[in-house]
Amino acid sequence: KNSEVSGAMAKADIKPKSVHHAKKWSDDVENLYRFQQAGYRDEVEYKHVKQVDMVECWPETGFVKKLQRRDDTFYYYNKQRECEDQEVHKVKVYVY
Repeated sequence: KNSEVSGAMAKADIKPKSVHHAKKWSDDVENLYRFQQAGYRDEVEYKHVKQVDMVECWPETGFVKKLQRRDDTFYYYNKQRECEDQEVHKVKVYVY
């Protein structure tokens, strides 16, 4: 077997050990909200699916700036918080 292929397969097997819903807003919850809107669990899954090393973020806030969905359309996000308080409980936090 080609070691590169098995390496990629090992990465694909990174499954979360557990999941819970966010209770209160934080910078991490904000970014998870953005990944989940675009159809991914989190940054780990996004980087694996899109084969990218970096996610474009706003330098001022550190929030995700732009994500490519699985159908190759792009989502663009504001510098400011987008996840409203009533949306926070819908955000899933994955534990690895």
